Amino acid sequence: MNKSVSVKVYHGYGHKHNLVVYGHVFKRKAKSKQVYSNNIFVNIVHLLKLFILKPYPLVRVRLQFFGQTVYQKTEQDGFFKFEWEAVEDVKAGWHTVNVEAVDEHDNVLNACEGKVYVPHITQYAFISDVDDTVMISHSATIGRRLRELFIKNPHTRKTFPDAASHYQQLALSHTDKNQPNPFFYVSSSEWNLYDYLVETFRFNQLPDGAFLLNTLKRWRDLIKTGKTGHEGKLLRVMRILNAFPNQKFIFFGDNSQHDPEIYTQIVERYPNNIEAVYIRNIRPERAMDTEVLMQRIQAQDVHTCLFKTSDEAIEHSKSIGLIQ
Repeated sequence: MNKSVSVKVYHGYGHKHNLVVYGHVFKRKAKSKQVYSNNIFVNIVHLLKLFILKPYPLVRVRLQFFGQTVYQKTEQDGFFKFEWEAVEDVKAGWHTVNVEAVDEHDNVLNACEGKVYVPHITQYAFISDVDDTVMISHSATIGRRLRELFIKNPHTRKTFPDAASHYQQLALSHTDKNQPNPFFYVSSSEWNLYDYLVETFRFNQLPDGAFLLNTLKRWRDLIKTGKTGHEGKLLRVMRILNAFPNQKFIFFGDNSQHDPEIYTQIVERYPNNIEAVYIRNIRPERAMDTEVLMQRIQAQDVHTCLFKTSDEAIEHSKSIGLIQ
């Protein structure tokens, strides 16, 4: 193994013959084992390390899954995406996948084990934004957002009261604990923060799921964290819908940035695939504009809920039969 090369594999998803896994290969990456310190300086150093890296462009990567081998090359930013068809049916649940960075002679430079989630056949699936929908982030104000990132760690970041309770109930909506509904967390945060977000959600007892994040950033772009184009998030959500055409989706977002516009576009394009849209009212001054978009969504026979507290959203979910 080449210790100067590292491979990172993120949770993938798919169903039977249609699977996808994302990841990065780095030529150099600062050691950034997660820390849960109350010391502000320790947290700052840890966060900076997440953005100190050198991607490995155009290197060959090899995926191995149930005896199958698939090759790919990384993009200029070291990112890779495997999409493949399994030769055999893949049972529902989490499955191990191994990804190796290899040289031109197939010598292994480094490797990483990841997981692929194949959802059970359930009635519903959930796509949720992260910042200011589940986790308090102050995304609209870069100074406050950076303050949250710098001074806190995954065990001190706050989620909205009862958000976890709501999601836990939805995970079991019209199914049971052995066959939970799938969750997909689509965020404007960068892949740099993947482990940070996964641990934040685990610690706060939110349902496990696949994260789809934004393009990797370097340390010099740290001040721009969480800022992404409208189209990037739109395409990520559409990819999930295309991967699971037979499930009904429920969307969660907030009105601090572009979620209402993105979800409206998707509902108008896929009205039969969407059951409901929930928007947390983070910016009261935008409530009227958000309501206009919600009316467009309702015109497609899709339920909507503009809510301030998770209790309001829970009551709405009960009223439309999503949870009992």
